[in-house]
Amino acid sequence: MTAAIAIVIFVGAYVLIATEKIHRTAVALGGAGLMLLLHVTDARAAFFAEDTGIDWNVVFLLLGMMVIVSVLRQTGVFEYLAIWAAKRARGRPYRLLVMLVLLTAGASALLDNVTTVLLIAPVTFLVCDRLELRPEPYLIAEVMASNIGGTATLVGDPPNIIIASRGGLTFNDFLVHLAPFIVLLTAAFCLLCRWLFRSAFRYDPERASAVMALEEKEAITDRRLLAQSLAVLGVVIAAFVLHPVLHYEPSVVALLGAGLLVAATRVTTEDALAEVEWPTLVFFAGLFVMVGGLVKAGVIADISEAAADATEGRLAVAAMMLLWASAALSAIVDNIPYVATMSPIVADLAQQHGGAGQVLWWALALGADLGGNATAVGASANVVVLGLAARNGTPISFWRFTRYGLVVTLLSVALATPYLWLRYL
Repeated sequence: MTAAIAIVIFVGAYVLIATEKIHRTAVALGGAGLMLLLHVTDARAAFFAEDTGIDWNVVFLLLGMMVIVSVLRQTGVFEYLAIWAAKRARGRPYRLLVMLVLLTAGASALLDNVTTVLLIAPVTFLVCDRLELRPEPYLIAEVMASNIGGTATLVGDPPNIIIASRGGLTFNDFLVHLAPFIVLLTAAFCLLCRWLFRSAFRYDPERASAVMALEEKEAITDRRLLAQSLAVLGVVIAAFVLHPVLHYEPSVVALLGAGLLVAATRVTTEDALAEVEWPTLVFFAGLFVMVGGLVKAGVIADISEAAADATEGRLAVAAMMLLWASAALSAIVDNIPYVATMSPIVADLAQQHGGAGQVLWWALALGADLGGNATAVGASANVVVLGLAARNGTPISFWRFTRYGLVVTLLSVALATPYLWLRYL
């Protein structure tokens, strides 16, 4: 009975988010409230449990990075980067998109993908404004590139950290087994973008000439604050990369960096917090409670176990089913609790097949990480970008994102299938 209630609440909330009749933050809060009211979950599970509650690491990572980005924006550095990127692309829209996609994918391999889009999005808004381009196609491409690039390393996407811990995998294991495929997939994605967003690549020679005449150095308004901000950001990024050594959670690093930046500069607390996307943070909290209700009610575990039983001990079938099922489920359920729930099952299956069973971990990682591109709520970075777009006055609808996301996800998983089969099976 509890499982049925959880499914009805989650599906109902998902439909409301998709139709956009009610603001998604209100829907998430309402769904979370119903989960608590009907005893699908409780306060302890919702607010304090790691597997069934709000992922405070994600919430505070977002908060800390939003503050750092807010301070950086006051230096003019995003305007500088926008002019630089536009000049290197010579005002050509598709060339600009490829440049931003490669930058985003590369950065996401070393940073959390949410952090990456928070840094890239302000540049995108500015450069599109300079060239009179609609920013939505560029934002959608960037967030998908962040989810693709983050798959390449242990620190690029939070589910990979869970997989590494459960599977006894190292940073180098991810580089050897996943990074080569992600490089190829990123190249294929750049080619796909030429077709997906073909109507957006409108070249304006006059605007391009005007941008080429600009001097990017003049955009910097506060060099001292820029130096301080970049120094703090550099330390934060280094701590992210060294997570396996330092063992500080990214959320702790981001909060410490934000606090240090505000305390050490002339920026007021009010100015630093002005750019924080509070509705997005609240949406995440509500969404985590709803997904936690599904986990606590056993819905996710039942689905995962049914998929595992269906393989009947055949490694190839298990890997392919795990890849596609993970992609499908991660499209509608945040991939962090999904991977946390599925990893014990995968660990058992991998142990049954000995050393050859390691392919199951790569199938889980590829499916969960790449499946997040399918819908607007499939990955944390997607939600953040939609919030930033709405705040900038260029909202991206759930269905517009999903229309592109489904194509990208199908291509990604379709390419991952022969990669896993030929390399491991």
